[in-house]
Amino acid sequence: MSDDEADPELLDFLRQHFQKSSLAPPIPETHVLEDAEYIYDNAIDVALDSQATSAAAAMIYDQMQKKGYSTKTWASHDFHPQAKDETTVDFIFTLDLLNFSFWSEREAEERFAIEYKGKTWTGYKSLVAALQRALDEDIPITSSDFWQNENECTEEVLRHVFRSATDEEIPLFDERVKCLREAGQKYQCSFTKCIEAANRSAPALVNLLAADFPCFNDVALYDNRKTVRFLKRAQICVADIWAAFDGEGYGQFDDIDKITIFADYRVPQILNALGCLWYSPRLQSTIVQKRVIESGDSWELQLRGCTIWCAELIRREIMRKHPSAKINAILIDFFLYDTMKDREASGDEEIPHHRTRSIWY
Repeated sequence: MSDDEADPELLDFLRQHFQKSSLAPPIPETHVLEDAEYIYDNAIDVALDSQATSAAAAMIYDQMQKKGYSTKTWASHDFHPQAKDETTVDFIFTLDLLNFSFWSEREAEERFAIEYKGKTWTGYKSLVAALQRALDEDIPITSSDFWQNENECTEEVLRHVFRSATDEEIPLFDERVKCLREAGQKYQCSFTKCIEAANRSAPALVNLLAADFPCFNDVALYDNRKTVRFLKRAQICVADIWAAFDGEGYGQFDDIDKITIFADYRVPQILNALGCLWYSPRLQSTIVQKRVIESGDSWELQLRGCTIWCAELIRREIMRKHPSAKINAILIDFFLYDTMKDREASGDEEIPHHRTRSIWY
């Protein structure tokens, strides 16, 4: 064979290599982080303070170490299920189908609340308490078969499940019912089959939730230019499964670190209090005066996108200084949320959370 002739063995090797590459399944991505960076790059009413972000990263790492923050922290919360079986999967799926919009314009003692185990619960904890109370009353609220049976799962029964200790009913009741009805029709009435279909990939499961369940498809059009993905509740559903099962069994995901922080009310609130997020005067005034920002408004999208990107910079700063740390965006989110709730309980809220009424968070 002359120097000008191609080596047939080399050609065969290259041909097989490129054929295999073209047939390889794409690596699952949610694209939430890149969309958040796009929003940050184009935001005009929300900005980040790099020095405060670095300081927050140091504080967060230090406090997480002191408090021993890990996946096991999830199970320590009031009424979170403890079993490592399908009943916990069902509970979490139900929980995250309904985990949105608990804020109220009423005074604290008048807002929607659930009485359970001798205490009154508000916010996210009111939902957890309501589900556990229903199960105690032998109402199979975490069963997708039940959601589909409109003879048994009537509006009257669901209003009983979410009955309030006050005159205010649970916000967006009709939308919550719709979420349950729609979800019960997928994956042969078993969320474990959805988990199995994701093949231990967290982004794949997030994408399945967004594609197959309309109430998880949390996307928006930013400034009429680009469709951006937040997927808050889809991501937190995967995160809850991961944390509840301590990264094993149903909670084993090989790429869990691809999940971002969850853009809701409390995380931007605490990041602003820490000096990491800065708002334009008009936006600041709107939030302080507790005026409603409509879902999909540019302000709301900037708040959510910049929150995700800010938390990512915090995560990167922690990993730069502590490369062996077992900390990801999920644990950072859990820590920031709990910290903000603690501040609220002690009356140390520097600024209110923004008000947006939607099913996305």
